[in-house]
Amino acid sequence: MSMTDPIADMLTRIRNACGAKHRRVDMPGSKMKVEIARILKENNFIQDYRTLEEETGRKTLRVVLKYAQGGQPVIREMKRVSTPGLRKYVGVAEIPRVRNGLGMAILSTSKGLMSDRQARQKRTGGEILALIW
Repeated sequence: MSMTDPIADMLTRIRNACGAKHRRVDMPGSKMKVEIARILKENNFIQDYRTLEEETGRKTLRVVLKYAQGGQPVIREMKRVSTPGLRKYVGVAEIPRVRNGLGMAILSTSKGLMSDRQARQKRTGGEILALIW
């Protein structure tokens, strides 16, 4: 059975694991998911990530979650914006500021996946994949 929206599945797995206070979460891996995890780590939303290879040849992405001092998850909310059924594209002027800069948007641009700050610096728009705060 194929998954219709693997990015939404990834965000949901991370959101559920944070709510249950798990230390890490495993999910089926792909190049796009690894890039999203890289962006989350660069922006200090997760502690670490790694790709595990199973004997069957399938890749598994393991994300180590990050928590604040009081045990509260660093990621408060994750929302999928552009879906397979309704794509959401923005120019550089319309890139949203998430929670006045405390959160971030992940964009898929012609120059690869990047955060909203990187997209503004490189003066490029694209498809808004998710909002995280």
